[in-house]
Amino acid sequence: MHIKSVRPAAIATATAVAFGIVLVTLSACGGIPKRGVPGPPAAVVRASPAARPGPAVPVGDPAGLPGIGERLHGAIPADSGQVVAVYGEAADSADSTVVLYSREADGWRPEGSWPAHNGRHGWTTDHYAGDGRSPVGVFTVTDAGGVLPDPGTRLSYDRGEAAYTPPHYWDLAHQHDFDYVIAIDYNRLRGTPPNDPTRPWGVGRGGSIWLHLDHGSGTSACIGLSREAMEFLLRTLDPDRDPVVVMGDRVRLSA
Repeated sequence: MHIKSVRPAAIATATAVAFGIVLVTLSACGGIPKRGVPGPPAAVVRASPAARPGPAVPVGDPAGLPGIGERLHGAIPADSGQVVAVYGEAADSADSTVVLYSREADGWRPEGSWPAHNGRHGWTTDHYAGDGRSPVGVFTVTDAGGVLPDPGTRLSYDRGEAAYTPPHYWDLAHQHDFDYVIAIDYNRLRGTPPNDPTRPWGVGRGGSIWLHLDHGSGTSACIGLSREAMEFLLRTLDPDRDPVVVMGDRVRLSA
């Protein structure tokens, strides 16, 4: 994965987790412990109302991304050219909409919009393992993986059936959740596989928060999308454009 050394400083602090050789419960969508590389905390910040694709808007406009307020818009790194916006329907709702925006010469332009699900209990600006809520924030995106072969992504891709296949005792509806995953850089080390167990802020703050395949309802903290949406994102996100995820419920996103 391509990583810029300025990212941790540029986006530090704000909203501020599964099985394996030894079962590890991390209160999110999970992954088998694999390897951890010491380093700085993952990049994080904070992030508004849902958007529908429309015309590009001026890059200089603080409200240029529909539904994203000035505070969170300002947390998006200046060199980011792609934004995956996750618009939660309400603070306690598991329903959301994902829109991919690309920065063009004339402003931010939507490239796709998909229905999605977030944490089963909604959203929080103070996420902890097991709270069933997705963290509100602006997060870098650097690493992907899954059970299925790399569909043609430019992100680093870690494939492995043993690493990403859910335990056999999980409900059938969840057996394909991790066919494709994109790690959201919340409390993790960028540049490592999505299932890396290292938690810079400690296990209690949760982790393994991913974009992954939807199972039709709320998640532990991840964002669930259709297979088509995941394939589109994997093939479109470009590490050279420093993509980020901006996610939260409509009210807090627009603050």
